[in-house]
Amino acid sequence: MKKRAPRPQYTARTADKQILYQNSVQAPDAEVAFCRRIYKKRYGVEATLFREDFCGTFLISCDWVKRGPKNQAWGIDLDQPTLDWGRKHNLSKLKPALQKRVHILNQNVLDVTKPKMHIVGAFNFSYFIFKSPVELIAYFSKVRKSLAPKSIFVVDAYGGYDSQKVMQDTRKCEGFTYIWDQAEYNPLTDETLCHIHFHFPDGTRMRKAFTYDWRLWTLGGIRDAMKAAGFRETEAYWEGTMNNGEGDGIFRKAERAENCGAWTAYIVGIP
Repeated sequence: MKKRAPRPQYTARTADKQILYQNSVQAPDAEVAFCRRIYKKRYGVEATLFREDFCGTFLISCDWVKRGPKNQAWGIDLDQPTLDWGRKHNLSKLKPALQKRVHILNQNVLDVTKPKMHIVGAFNFSYFIFKSPVELIAYFSKVRKSLAPKSIFVVDAYGGYDSQKVMQDTRKCEGFTYIWDQAEYNPLTDETLCHIHFHFPDGTRMRKAFTYDWRLWTLGGIRDAMKAAGFRETEAYWEGTMNNGEGDGIFRKAERAENCGAWTAYIVGIP
């Protein structure tokens, strides 16, 4: 009988916040599967060129190159230490042939338009850093200029009336507890300040491991900004629910949805 792997023994002193983030927040296989499905459904062929904006540790890019022998990924981020962490902990785990197909750029996403991509993605709500319509449209315009003739732009978003509350949401993970802290929300500007904290079984805590100073964009506002940036079509993909009301991880195209306390969705732009 195969022995079960020992439970991680995290503490605030010894834990690596990037590992905690990847284990509690990211689902690269799901992001990649969604992008590939939408692209193939529209164009009838597999996408091979993928760019991950605000890539951080570029975990999604590393997953992308595993999905096909011709797949290449570009990751863009301003934070060099985070990119260095990704090289050490994510890129190094790939076979050498796969590593050569991951291209990491320490640049501003507003400054990159080449090479032309089949898919550009901005995930984990990273583009919420652009707080004004002018800034958001400028970013979306740069993305459009980065896309090949047959291409898509994919972003995720979250919302619901709970997202406008000052509150904390707690979730148990293997070896630690993840806390999403909505510390501030301004209804006049939709600006929100959020933190991620981690608590550990020994009673220690890692507070404000990550902080996000964002605008909480609505799906309608995101789609309008894409259209203003020159995208000829936009599509919304809404997550289904299980019997207990929790999200089922399956996103279907929709134009109407039930208002609820919390939701996640994808918006796809077609140039």
